[in-house]
Amino acid sequence: MSIVKKLQAAVVNSLTNLYNQPFTDKDFQINQTKPEFEGDYTVVLFSLLKATKKSPEELGQQLGSELLQTEPEIFVSFNIIKGFLNIVVADGYWLKLVTKHYEDVCFGKHALNGKKVMVEYSSPNTNKPIHLGHLRNNFLGWSVAEILKACGYKVFKSCIVNDRGIHICKSMIAWQMFADGATPQITGTKGDHFVGEYYVKFNDEYKLQVADLVAKGVTQKDAEKQAPIMLATQQMLQDWEAGKPEVIDLWKTMNGWVYEGFDVTYKNIGSDFDKTYYESNTYLLGKKIVELGLKKNVFYKKEDGSVWIDLTADGLDEKLVLRKDGTSVYITQDIGLAQQKNDEYNIDESIYVIGDEQNYHMKVLKLIAQKLGVAAADAIHHLSYGMVELPSGKMKSREGTVVDADELVDEMINTARRHTEELGKVKDFTSDELVELYNTIGLGAMKFYLLRVDPKKRMIFNPEESIDFHGFTGPFIQYTYARIQSILRKIGKEEMGEEFWINQNLLPLEKQLIIFLEKYTNTLDQAAYELNPSVIANYVFHLSKTFNSFYVEHSVANAETEEKKILRIHISVMTATVIKSALQLLGIAVPERM
Repeated sequence: MSIVKKLQAAVVNSLTNLYNQPFTDKDFQINQTKPEFEGDYTVVLFSLLKATKKSPEELGQQLGSELLQTEPEIFVSFNIIKGFLNIVVADGYWLKLVTKHYEDVCFGKHALNGKKVMVEYSSPNTNKPIHLGHLRNNFLGWSVAEILKACGYKVFKSCIVNDRGIHICKSMIAWQMFADGATPQITGTKGDHFVGEYYVKFNDEYKLQVADLVAKGVTQKDAEKQAPIMLATQQMLQDWEAGKPEVIDLWKTMNGWVYEGFDVTYKNIGSDFDKTYYESNTYLLGKKIVELGLKKNVFYKKEDGSVWIDLTADGLDEKLVLRKDGTSVYITQDIGLAQQKNDEYNIDESIYVIGDEQNYHMKVLKLIAQKLGVAAADAIHHLSYGMVELPSGKMKSREGTVVDADELVDEMINTARRHTEELGKVKDFTSDELVELYNTIGLGAMKFYLLRVDPKKRMIFNPEESIDFHGFTGPFIQYTYARIQSILRKIGKEEMGEEFWINQNLLPLEKQLIIFLEKYTNTLDQAAYELNPSVIANYVFHLSKTFNSFYVEHSVANAETEEKKILRIHISVMTATVIKSALQLLGIAVPERM
């Protein structure tokens, strides 16, 4: 139990004993004491004045005295300043914390709580390679899953591959028109990049055909519908859903190229899944559910044969669930997938990591699922996140202006190489060690930069800024970890005596660092509750800053006494342990040397 929770419980018990009435931790606030006042934690008294019928000074004196009497090993003194009760925690409490947990790799984490969660992320389309936007999605989903695991949840990581639909057929039509039998193997191109090129070629040709029709007097709107390449694509989609063999064969071949490319990218960025779903399977279940919904009058059919749901009474609008030609839309397969997830895993919560551009879609999905009585409807939770932009602006897949994930990873590794070589501290590394180091720094910089921002916020990604060894970056934290390892290699991890801490007095920076380490448990809880890895990122950055301030002020190897040396060794070990644990939850590795 964290010190804050212990203080909360002690305050509740003390208030109940003092005033013979029930209290809860919701009746008051506890904050960290401001630096200008003496104390570690502050109980805000104002909300308790009415119930206790006491003045702030009288309440503070009574409550403070009761806390010291009932928990003398934890609380040693107090002071009252204008309605704020400042509590000093015993140095012995902090020293025991270090004694118990300094090498505990599970520190801060919880036992299994019996709840099951599925986190769906990545969700790539098989008509283009994974790009920068997908990277924020992957890193966010993967990290949220790991944070929930650390907090006791049974977590299933899943991915839905959008492997069918009109956009997939666009790449297929373009390949038929322009490839002349070319393949990734023949051209020496990574499979997902190869297919993505034909998605761009489709758009280029489509624009030309629309412009040609407009020049012949056709309206822009009609030209967009009548362009031959678009008509051919729509026919291909119908042929695919009808199971036309040659269309299915081409679809399988081109998707196979893409999957090979995806596997390489996922391995490089450290993304993995327990379950992969394919829209080509889930849309069939969705169509069956739509048929049932028609019988229940949840949906209705228009004269042209298309199927809709009217959500205007719920403050939304009418939503198409099946086209007039019988082909499905995104919401169709999403309904089927929601049902399938619950059938297979019986999950308590189903988290969808999807950009904020789909906020409306996710509202519609949950509402439709609830109206249909889908068992997993109430479990649907949309983890909405802001789009990633470059300093130059937004990216567009169909224009071919997206930042390719593979190219960005290579750029990050090269930037890490350049910055590291400029520091000139890796001359004794072997070539293999350098390759590993540059990968660790480059990927760590990218992940940290993309995760340090609250998911709800849009962000601009600046590769050069993300590598700064002195800023709010992954490399700064990795360097702090490597620095601690260097300290420990030079002096060794000395055995700690069982009673070494009894008569020690902590210096301010020693105490500040231990207090920060103790916050890790609450930080994990907050990150899990908010589904927000930036909470971890901010915590581990400030922990690293605090350690560096501590180390500048206090020598470890040449401490004033042997007891101080042992204490600082173990504070250093615990700091490294927590840094490593926190970065692992962000998918970031730590180097032993930098």
